[in-house]
Amino acid sequence: MTHNFNEDKEQVLKALLQSAIDAAQPDKVIRNYLPSPPKGKTVVVGCGKAAASMALAFEKHWKYPVTGIVITMYGHYVPTKFIEVVEANHPVPDSNGHNATVRIMSLAKTLGSDDLLIFLVSGGGSALMPLPVDGISLSEKQLINGALLKSGADIFEMNAVRKHISAIKGGKLALAAYPAKVITLAISDIPGDDPTVIASGPTLPDSSTLAEALAILKKYDIDTSRNILTHLKNSKSETPKPEDPKFRNNEVHIIATPQKSLEAAALMAKQFSLSTYILSDQICGESKDVAQVHGALAKQIQKYNHPIKTPCIIFSGGETTVTVNGNGRGGRNVEFLLSLAIYLSGNNSIWAIAADTDGIDGTEKNAGAIINPTTLSRSRGQNMDAKLMLQDNNAYDFFLQLKDIVITGPTLTNVNDFRAILIEKAK
Repeated sequence: MTHNFNEDKEQVLKALLQSAIDAAQPDKVIRNYLPSPPKGKTVVVGCGKAAASMALAFEKHWKYPVTGIVITMYGHYVPTKFIEVVEANHPVPDSNGHNATVRIMSLAKTLGSDDLLIFLVSGGGSALMPLPVDGISLSEKQLINGALLKSGADIFEMNAVRKHISAIKGGKLALAAYPAKVITLAISDIPGDDPTVIASGPTLPDSSTLAEALAILKKYDIDTSRNILTHLKNSKSETPKPEDPKFRNNEVHIIATPQKSLEAAALMAKQFSLSTYILSDQICGESKDVAQVHGALAKQIQKYNHPIKTPCIIFSGGETTVTVNGNGRGGRNVEFLLSLAIYLSGNNSIWAIAADTDGIDGTEKNAGAIINPTTLSRSRGQNMDAKLMLQDNNAYDFFLQLKDIVITGPTLTNVNDFRAILIEKAK
């Protein structure tokens, strides 16, 4: 069945976003990865923005006794029967997350060789499952986490630091559960789907080093407490490595990925008689710079019908970053769109959507926003200077005033950024 996408291009873009979100819903995918029941007990623990929905899906499809605790973000609670759901703060950790993490570690330490630990993990888990090592306070961890978020460091760099100051991340949860078997079921929000980076890999060995963590702090000129520096300079603080035999019998399965969601959106786009091109599911870099590259590709396609012909839509995913120098409000997706709108300069035949598939772009309540050929002209009509607002990292207020904000509410999943650019032949 085909549809006429000219009816409402913005509705088409929103439908494509929803199809990407739907493809990553835990209930659709988790049943394909359930293990055989153990001789002993089954305990489920987890963290992330999708943790509660993953726990509910696990309960629905698991036909055996189960108990456990998962930690999710405030507003992401869903009722479960056997697995307790705790809500905590993100992106800066709080005491709710800390207290629940203490309980998870205590539960893991009770397991024996006949038992099974299922770890349900999704994006956001690093902040939601905080457990600083002895000698480092939660407030110190909160400060360094906030500094990393504003620094422009990418997710790989941030998590390398987090692993080395945590008593649970970087494989330490799996060591606590040993000799029980540990099976990790992950929804990936990481470019490249490296499971050791998702929520800083609590059940997986760590290949990053103390020296790398120190170098990252130096690179971004992040002030740290004496306690953290002392810990990072102590060779005994190193995380467990891949050669550790205690990880040998464990398993990890990535049950939903950014690529699968992009493919679902591309399949839907064909119903609107649109050619499709998935640029990449692994795009990183500064949001405003990534936007200019996307804009250049859109213009290239529009002018030369290469590598695909118009009308068409190009998709991309990954996790961009924003170096915060201004005082405005925003997230990486609205920052991307504001930069893209400026680059396109009112091109009369290009529309775009960018959103985080978890429903939260940055710290506001929007998933993202939409631009169209009238974005800049309407902003000028409301006395907004797009370039100055981008410089002030104030993309949220820009799109809020234009009423082009996209709000989905908590989606209960998370496969990171979704970007779609719809291109017609220039008029």
